[in-house]
Amino acid sequence: MLAIFQAAGWPIWLLLIASIVAVALIVERLLYLRREKILPKQLLDEVTRVYRSGKVTPEVVDKLEHNSPLGTVLAAALRNVDAPRDVMKESIEEAGRGVAHGLERFLTTLGTIASLAPLMGLFGTVVGMIEIFGAQNPTGGNNPAQLAHGISVALYNTGFGLAIAMPALVFYRHFRALVDSFIVEMELQAVKFVDVVHGTRK
Repeated sequence: MLAIFQAAGWPIWLLLIASIVAVALIVERLLYLRREKILPKQLLDEVTRVYRSGKVTPEVVDKLEHNSPLGTVLAAALRNVDAPRDVMKESIEEAGRGVAHGLERFLTTLGTIASLAPLMGLFGTVVGMIEIFGAQNPTGGNNPAQLAHGISVALYNTGFGLAIAMPALVFYRHFRALVDSFIVEMELQAVKFVDVVHGTRK
């Protein structure tokens, strides 16, 4: 493996750094964006039961807020249970925007790597082509070793750039769709709770 990196020249190290960052972000997001962690089952039912029992205290609300992203949104609703429906929904929307920002964390970086990796590979290809043209000596002959090195730099960087970009793009799109589905489901559950509070849903 080290021989490949040496043959690919110095541009490959930029791609190696990008690949390490991409893998770290993918693993982190896979661990964080789990449905049971973002949208715990039965949480809405438990919050509704606590509300109907009249046991809503600041301690309960604080505990709910740190339970999960869905808990953060429902805690904002609980803090405004005595407010008009519009005020309650506005507080939920504000909390939802903060939660959405947390769910989307690092996705911009991952998307940037997916877009940038092929360009970095192309940059390595250009460096390799420069070395190929530089392999020609003043008499018109070629230096075979330098020519071979230039070709390897061009090809290795192109291949490695594409190898990084493809999985990074797949995971970026997957995480974006996952976050969007979580946000929609949180909104639906929050609306259900608002309806419970205001007596329009039994």
